[in-house]
Order: sequence, then C-alpha cells, then structure tokens
Amino acid sequence: MSESIQSQPVDAILDATGLNCPEPVMMLHQKVRDLPAGGLLKVIATDPSTRRDIPKFCVFLGHDLVDQEADDGTFLYWIRKKLD
Repeated sequence: MSESIQSQPVDAILDATGLNCPEPVMMLHQKVRDLPAGGLLKVIATDPSTRRDIPKFCVFLGHDLVDQEADDGTFLYWIRKKLD
C-alpha cells in the first residue's frame, strides 16, 4: 500500500467484515452517497468477492479506487467519491 494513502485522514469508514455478497456493495452504495464530493472512504471487508465487486462498482459509478490491500482474509479499499 502506498504511504500517502495511509497518512491521509478518511472521511468515513465502512466496516463490512463478516458480510457476504451483495451486502458489502449495497452498504458501500449508501455510504458513498452520504460522502461529500471528493471524500475518502475506507472499506474493510472479509468477503473475497469484494475484490471483484468493489473495483467494478467504482468504474461503473465513476469513483476512484485509490488503493486496495489484502491481508490474511481482510480486504481494505480506499475510495474517493467522484466530484459532482
């Protein structure tokens, strides 16, 4: 993971640990909606399908998947909401 993203404060955190598809992406959709334009969201998930679903979500809706990391069954994502 890049040091720059680690040091940036996030605007919100979505903890989707223990949830399975489609719940993490459904929760992500709501959480991103509540963020200000350009806001940074950190997502914590344990469902391996998020490695496919979250990047697709970002591409489809125009958000920036700034970084992602997998560590021993936990998947971390940093998403910057698109500017309106």
